[in-house]
Amino acid sequence: MKKLVVGLTAVGLSFGAVAQSDRALDLDALLKQLEEGQFTQSQQNKQREERFMQQRAQQDQILDDTRAKRDQLLQQSEKLETQFEENEFKLADLNGALDNRMGSLKELFGVLQQVAGDTKSKFQNSVISAQIPGRSEFLDNMAQEMGKSSKLASIEEIERVWFEIQREMTESGDVEAFETSVVEAGGEKVTKEVVRIGPFALVSDGKYLDYNGTTGTVAELVRQPADRYQDSASALQNSDGNIVEFGIDPTGGSILGLLVQAPTLKERVEQGGVVGYIILIVGAFGLFLAIWRLVALTITKAKVDKQLKSKEIKTTNPLGRVLKVRDTYPHADTEALELHLTEAILGEVPKLSRNLTIIKIISVVAPLMGLLGTVTGMINTFQAITLFGTGDPKLMAGGISTALVTTVLGLVVAIPMTLLYAMLNTRSKNIVYILQEQAAGVIAERAERS
Repeated sequence: MKKLVVGLTAVGLSFGAVAQSDRALDLDALLKQLEEGQFTQSQQNKQREERFMQQRAQQDQILDDTRAKRDQLLQQSEKLETQFEENEFKLADLNGALDNRMGSLKELFGVLQQVAGDTKSKFQNSVISAQIPGRSEFLDNMAQEMGKSSKLASIEEIERVWFEIQREMTESGDVEAFETSVVEAGGEKVTKEVVRIGPFALVSDGKYLDYNGTTGTVAELVRQPADRYQDSASALQNSDGNIVEFGIDPTGGSILGLLVQAPTLKERVEQGGVVGYIILIVGAFGLFLAIWRLVALTITKAKVDKQLKSKEIKTTNPLGRVLKVRDTYPHADTEALELHLTEAILGEVPKLSRNLTIIKIISVVAPLMGLLGTVTGMINTFQAITLFGTGDPKLMAGGISTALVTTVLGLVVAIPMTLLYAMLNTRSKNIVYILQEQAAGVIAERAERS
């Protein structure tokens, strides 16, 4: 055991010596490397310092040049400011001299500019510009040039303004035909002969035209006015110089636009919707019944009147059938005959008042149906207001107008039905009164005999 411990100790000492020897070599190499690195870094720092000194000299030169340029620009700026102030004084003197020389002409040119602007707006919307284009552009350019500078209008420009105003006045009293491009209702652009009636209207092929001053185009109205207006337009275009009655719009198209936008009778009926059509169907049925009963009662009344004048009893009329009872019961007493006559009259009454109750019901139901359509339309209108708000008054006005159409249709049906019922009921009762009168006469005659 002792030998083994001694051997291990010797081995440990030998390994420690070797490790220490290697460590000494590494430290020497590291020290040498540090010395070499410091030398290299010192060389690089020297090179950097040399480059910085060179660049510093360049920066100093650039700074000196910039300062010199700044001083030069400052001097130039002071010189320009002085010149600007001098120019302002000169400009003020010149403007004063110009104002003194213009005198009242300055006010004249201001009025001329205002007149040119107002006339340009009038020419732009005038139908005469469809025949004489380009007038508003000249006036617009002249007004702009006079407004943005001290440029004065020339004598030629002033005379042209006067000429254009005079020409507008002259053309306002003429009816002339000319050719121009017209946009038809279908969208096709064709060249047509157009008749201009002063500053009021344009017509072509019996149709009214509309002039758009913004685009300078002439187009057919999508919706034309009533036929009588179109007939007068055709007569005017085909006239050989004779006087023709023609309706003009002195408002420059406003009345014509409202006239065109007004819905026709068919469109009014269509606004009533399903309820409106039902009212019209019921009204047509009631009118048919009323006409039928009117004809029947008229014929019956004529037969009764004829029977009154004749001694021969005919059973083709109510009075003849009632009087026939007298011959049927020649030996009946007065009370029995009266009962038989009353029975005969009661048998004729349903025939005379046939279908009158239906006509009366229609006269009562029609306005109720119209009220139903109105209430339904108002509900739809308020639903639209709930969705889109009240910002557009046309939405409310259109919905209310549509709702009231059914009320109008109901009244249109109810009023004549009420009158027809009253007339038919009166005629029916008149015939019944004749039957009762003649029956009373027969009873009185039998009573006298008995």
